[in-house]
Amino acid sequence: MRIARPYALELEYTREMMACLLLRRELNLSASSDNANPGWPKNVLQIGLGAASLTKFWHRYFPHTLQTIVEINPGVVAMAYQSFKLPRNDVANIDIHVGDGVTWMSESTQKFDCIMVDGYDQHARFGALGTTEFYRDCRARLTRRGLLVLNLFGRSRGYRQQLDSLNVVFNHRVLALPPIESAPGASDGGNSVVFAAVGDTMAVDVESLRESATRLEKLTGLKLGRTLMRLDRAERSVFSGHAPADPSVGGLHGRKMARTPRQY
Repeated sequence: MRIARPYALELEYTREMMACLLLRRELNLSASSDNANPGWPKNVLQIGLGAASLTKFWHRYFPHTLQTIVEINPGVVAMAYQSFKLPRNDVANIDIHVGDGVTWMSESTQKFDCIMVDGYDQHARFGALGTTEFYRDCRARLTRRGLLVLNLFGRSRGYRQQLDSLNVVFNHRVLALPPIESAPGASDGGNSVVFAAVGDTMAVDVESLRESATRLEKLTGLKLGRTLMRLDRAERSVFSGHAPADPSVGGLHGRKMARTPRQY
């Protein structure tokens, strides 16, 4: 977190996770949105709190979006309040649960427009958060406009298996961005943000995404120009449910984003 800008998203992978805001036309990018018409998403579930960057961004710029956060470590919650300026008092739109995200997801009956998963153990392993069973529970918790957004390690062991599992559960309506470049000499690769969709079809084209990104930047200051280029380059079977993926390329089939509007 940048001390002078506690609500800004300093890490590139957190900015890329917020690209979910471009993928639903129901998004209300007007600062005048209200409780009667909050736009998309009306509610968000986050598995993993971390330094609360995503939580603070939603709270600051989309105050009518209801947030539910599940964090397994109470010390992480305490540190977010103490050191990372997570709002503590009179916050009606943030509901934090201390508990295991896998168990919570399997037992919950709530539905969410957006589910964001950014959770690891102390060894940077995804564990039960990367299983087919967990992804099925996520899909069951999504509304008909729902998107699942995950932060994965793009070159780590198990990454391809996770993509294959997501493609099975979400009928190949999965978009994986290329791994973000990591520091020279790093062996684990960079973060790879992955989106999986259910429900309503979407029209995805470069021009409409640019227009949404411009409006989003005016409202929040969030710059997604690089992310749009990465979306355009992404190898994917995106939001379409077409032919099965080739396992030799990690469960994805190489395609370029349509230059003209296209329904998914």
